[in-house]
Amino acid sequence: MTLSGLRHNIHVVIDGTDTPMGKLFDIVLLVAVIASVAVVMLDSVLIMRMKYGTIFYYLEWFFTILFTIEYLLRLFSTPNRIRYMFSFYGIVDFLSILPTYLSLLYVGVQYLLVVRILRILRIFRILKMADYMQQAGFLTMALRSSRHKIIVFFLAVIILVTIFGSVVYVVEGAENGFTSIPVSIYWAVVTMTTVGYGDISPKTPLGQTIASFVMIMGYSIIAVPTGLFTAELKKTMRPQLQPISCPNCGKFGHATEAKFCDRCGHDLHV
Repeated sequence: MTLSGLRHNIHVVIDGTDTPMGKLFDIVLLVAVIASVAVVMLDSVLIMRMKYGTIFYYLEWFFTILFTIEYLLRLFSTPNRIRYMFSFYGIVDFLSILPTYLSLLYVGVQYLLVVRILRILRIFRILKMADYMQQAGFLTMALRSSRHKIIVFFLAVIILVTIFGSVVYVVEGAENGFTSIPVSIYWAVVTMTTVGYGDISPKTPLGQTIASFVMIMGYSIIAVPTGLFTAELKKTMRPQLQPISCPNCGKFGHATEAKFCDRCGHDLHV
């Protein structure tokens, strides 16, 4: 077998899901990813590490070597190595093996191996969930369309919490826990988002009045980005209409590929 033929066969097994070997490879890979993430999580538990630390250590290196071989095979078989290396999955594949090698120099870095959980996203390709990916595309387009409005909204919120934090700092002072303007801004953020940790709270009547106003404003502000995103999502998912009037009932605007009126059923192209 020639080198190009070997690369092609490996590429079919690794990136193809229509062959029995390709499906088996992807399923084994997903099981290995889940098992490796479970090992990392269990190793972070002190009792489990004291009992099974040695086993976890060898398992971690086993999975790392396994994923390293898989990464090298992908580099060997892919038609465009640079494109794969800098793609989303290529970066995730590389980051999933890097922490173990870095742990030889820096202790504790191996716990970053939980990034391997991102590799489970390959299940969309394995199970051919193209429709789900299409819906995710709608969400991405809506976020991209509304990004300018959301940025302006967040800038306005930053200005408001800065103003309220500064005012409360002047009103309450260090004796009531507001030791600086940054601390007061932190209080304003916590209050406006209705989180309410309670570690800092105003004590004076004027400060409590300002806090009440910030709380009420927070309820109305929270709904703003949701409304902006929903409006853009509705525009994104709205079907494109062709400017055709029904010759029978006169209804204007129909789906792009429609041949009959959706109101009366008459042929649109008579």
